[in-house]
Amino acid sequence: MVNERHRVLSASGLSPLGRIALGEESRHIGVMKRLILILPLIAFAGLAFYLLPGLKLDPSAPPSALEGKEIPELVLTKMPGRASFTEKDLTGQVTLVNVFGSWCAPCKVEHPLLVTISQEGKVPIYGINWLDTPERGAAWLDTEGDPYTKVGNDQGGRTVIALGVTGAPETFVIDKQGRIRHRHAGPITTHTWEQTFEPLIASLQLEE
Repeated sequence: MVNERHRVLSASGLSPLGRIALGEESRHIGVMKRLILILPLIAFAGLAFYLLPGLKLDPSAPPSALEGKEIPELVLTKMPGRASFTEKDLTGQVTLVNVFGSWCAPCKVEHPLLVTISQEGKVPIYGINWLDTPERGAAWLDTEGDPYTKVGNDQGGRTVIALGVTGAPETFVIDKQGRIRHRHAGPITTHTWEQTFEPLIASLQLEE
């Protein structure tokens, strides 16, 4: 076998140094081929990590264990140029609490509808900026529009964990007594707004 390989190389007319160079080139080509196969996988893994919170969304997620109970304590920090809020702000009228983040692709899809809802003035929307810095969240709202009556930052996730949030965006309907009456995981669409949110909000607004 060795003699046969030597015979083939001799027939090629390559010098010993040329043969070494040819072998090195072959190995280099092999490495490059492997990299070409691996790089797309690395890129996909990076994209998945970046979008992970948004990818956790489950629009068919079961109702929150907190439904029918008072909304837990909300510990939020201020965002530049905006007033924050606590659970005490969520009584006396029906409200929405929307969890979002400037990093969240589904939030950007949902956001124009929230702006429209806010402009219609049917229900105040309170925002929780999650896993984000106050500065990035405020800059994002400056660019995309700010539908929130008040908005606070939950960079560490303490408040979102207390609410049982599974991903962003996520929206809660709060009644006049400050109780969670509905939880929606995933972006609100025109269909879900008209078929689920509007009837529920109208009904809760009639309650004493």
